[in-house]
Amino acid sequence: MEESKQKPLEKKIITALRTVFDPEIPVNVYDLGLIYEINIDDSSNVQIVMTLTNPNCPVADQLIVDVRDIVKTVGGVDKVEVKLVFEPVWTKDNMSDAALLDLGLL
Repeated sequence: MEESKQKPLEKKIITALRTVFDPEIPVNVYDLGLIYEINIDDSSNVQIVMTLTNPNCPVADQLIVDVRDIVKTVGGVDKVEVKLVFEPVWTKDNMSDAALLDLGLL
């Protein structure tokens, strides 16, 4: 997708992702640093590359569905694929300053 169209759509996707919370940590998945990539192609298909705080996360399946479903609601998005990866491994260094503040870690 041409960059001038991609950036506004990416911003809308990020706003939507900030409404999805990890049920075990009271921080949204974007500020928690679980979203590694947001890829948008020329047809407005979106691929989200994400990880989990723990590979054995008991709510992993639901979190992936929640991410996919919320991104589908963003105007201008056609198809959504969520790709789960475990490399690189998630650490608290992935968290935004806002998330660190919310958890009292900053």
